[in-house]
Amino acid sequence: MKTFDIVTLTINPSLDKSTQFTGLIAEQKIRCKPPRYDAGGGGINVSKAISSLGGDSLCVFSSGGSPGIKLEELVQKEGIEIKTISTQNWTRENLVALDTNTNSQYRFCFPGASISDLEKETIIQTVQQLKPKYLVASGSLNEGLATDFYQKIADLAKASGTKLIVDTSGEALKKVLEKGVYLVKPNIGELAKLIGVERLETNEVEVAARKLIEKGSAEIVVVSLGAQGAVLVTATQTEFVPAPNIVKKSTVGAGDSMVGAMVWALSLNKSLKEVVQWGVACGSAATMNEGTQLFKLEDAKRLFEGLQKK
Repeated sequence: MKTFDIVTLTINPSLDKSTQFTGLIAEQKIRCKPPRYDAGGGGINVSKAISSLGGDSLCVFSSGGSPGIKLEELVQKEGIEIKTISTQNWTRENLVALDTNTNSQYRFCFPGASISDLEKETIIQTVQQLKPKYLVASGSLNEGLATDFYQKIADLAKASGTKLIVDTSGEALKKVLEKGVYLVKPNIGELAKLIGVERLETNEVEVAARKLIEKGSAEIVVVSLGAQGAVLVTATQTEFVPAPNIVKKSTVGAGDSMVGAMVWALSLNKSLKEVVQWGVACGSAATMNEGTQLFKLEDAKRLFEGLQKK
């Protein structure tokens, strides 16, 4: 197997199904359009985003049952090289449904089935054997998996000199930052929790992010500000990028698209300003599409060019 500068890790992937219907009425059958199937889960979406930009990554994820087989087919169909960890329990499935009457989107997300101790150890051994320049650990953890699991991944990354990029939430995020990572991408609400306050205003984000850096939690903090854009903070640099003016159709995969674009840009040694510009451009472009599909390259390029002029 060839070596990769970027490896993505998805512990809890999903087979995503999206559809449309007209009118949500309780107790009645809701007639839906034929479903679209997409490979989902944080790291998988990151690899898909990198591929869309013309980059390469090795996509590592767990896979079980017929949903897992379909998931593998979908990822490989996009020309992405994969390495899977087989699980006895089936890979989860999620559903996104759009009501064409109201243009309201409903997202039904299910928890991932438990992973055995042997399967968990296989994941760790797989990561240990790979020594990429960048490792992206993205997404939620399966039920029953300890919230310190990403800490173990952080230890492996440090031992091999790999730059770890983390995009998760809750206790798992808090735990891994105790070890320290290269880059983390919280939203403004998650950042508030990480520094122990109830909420943050936009003008307080830079100071809050720098607190994480001073604690050794991360070298780079990129804070998603939703409709306002994003801000990248290091110990010595701050770059704010406003969100472009677009018509949003779905937010599914926007955060993963942002992470994928940023790690792709980092791997090409682009400036930190360009890194966050590409992140905002691709994240915003992803919201322009319905269902579970990510961004179109032409949209991302156009938005990036517009951001460079600001």
